[in-house]
Amino acid sequence: MTLARTAAVLLSQMARGFPVIAITGPRQSGKSTLAREAFPHHPYITLEDPDTRALARADPRRFLARFPSGAVLDEVQRVPELLSYLQGRVDANQRMGEFVITGSQQFGVMDGITQSLAGRVGLLQLLPLSNPELQPSASAGASLEDRMWRGGYPALHAQLRDLAPPVWFAGYVATYLERDVRQVLNVANLALFQRFVLMCAARSGQLLNLNSLAADCGISQPTARQWLTVLQASYVLTLLPPYHRNFGKRLVKTPKLYFLDTGLLCHLLRVPDALALQTHALRGAIFETWVVTEVIKHRFNLGLAADLYFWRDNHGTEVDLVFEDGARMQAVEIKSGTTFAMDWLSAPRRWSAMAGEGAAQPIVVYGGAESFELDGARVMSWRATGVGE
Repeated sequence: MTLARTAAVLLSQMARGFPVIAITGPRQSGKSTLAREAFPHHPYITLEDPDTRALARADPRRFLARFPSGAVLDEVQRVPELLSYLQGRVDANQRMGEFVITGSQQFGVMDGITQSLAGRVGLLQLLPLSNPELQPSASAGASLEDRMWRGGYPALHAQLRDLAPPVWFAGYVATYLERDVRQVLNVANLALFQRFVLMCAARSGQLLNLNSLAADCGISQPTARQWLTVLQASYVLTLLPPYHRNFGKRLVKTPKLYFLDTGLLCHLLRVPDALALQTHALRGAIFETWVVTEVIKHRFNLGLAADLYFWRDNHGTEVDLVFEDGARMQAVEIKSGTTFAMDWLSAPRRWSAMAGEGAAQPIVVYGGAESFELDGARVMSWRATGVGE
C-alpha cells in the first residue's frame, strides 16, 4: 500500500492554475511517486538516466517535442538549462499542468525557476511523511520513540520492504555525500565534511554558534557557512530565525538549527534503537526537532512557506515556535515529558502578556497521550494532528 500524501490536494489545485508544477525536497522523500500518482497520464522521464540526460542537453527542443501532451521530468536539476526551453513551450501552448518537474536540490531548480519560469510554476516542497500521513500504515500504533527514531522517509514505512533504519540511513548518507555534496562543493577532505554533519546533528534544537561549530570541525567560518547553505539547500536541515518584534526586551538574534528528519538525526547521533530514546540525553532536543518538522511539513503541504520563528529574551525565557495564525501570532511550547506540568505554561503566558491582543491561544505539545484545554491553553498530545491548523 502506498501512503496517501496530503500534498496531492495542493497538486490538483496547482494543475488548474499553472502550466508547470515543481516538486522539490530531499532525495527519497517521495517526490517521484507523488508526481506519477498525481499525473498518471503523463509519461515519466528521469534525468538521472545518462542517455536521457545526454539527449536533453544535446537537443532540448527535440527532447521536449517527444512529449506533446507534457511529462513528468524527474531530477531536473541535472539539466537545469532545460528550464529555459520549457518557458517557450508552455508560453506557446498555454496548457495548465502540462509539465511536472522534480528536484532534490534547491540550487539548480530554484535558480532556473526564478530566471526562466517566474509566474508560470506552482511550487511544492515535499518533505518525508508526516505523522498524519503515517496513521493508515502498519506503524500507526507506533510509540513516540519509534516514530522519532524511524523518521518519515517512505522507504522505511513500505510494506514490501523490511529495512532496518540504521542500514537504510547508512546507505542514504553515503549516497548523499557522494552524489549531492560533491556536485555542489569541492570537498577535498570528505571525512571533515562528515564530521561537520555530525557536529550539526549534535546541535539540532540549539542556537547556532557558527564560530564554535567551525572550531570544533577545524574549518574556517566561511567554509562552515557555505556547508550549512548546502545542507539547507538539500533539505537536510533548516535554520529558524528569532522573532524580532520589540517587546521592550533585548532579544536573542541567533537562529536555531533543526534537522528535517529525526530518523536521519538519530542515525547521525548513533542512537541504537527506539528504546534508547526513552532515556537519551538529547531526547528533548530530538522531540523538539520532530515537532518543528511536523509543523513545517504541514505548512509545506498547504503550499505555504515555513515562516516559523522562535522567541527568546536575554533572561532565557523562550517560546519554541512562533508563527502567524491568521491575524494573530501563535506560540507553541514543546515538551518531551509524558506527564503535563503547570510550569510549562509560564513561557507561553509571558509571551501572551507581551504580545497582548495579537496573541492567539497558546499551544503546548508534549510527549503524553491526552489532549485537553487548561487555563486558557491548548495542551496537545504528540499524536494529535492539529499543530499549525
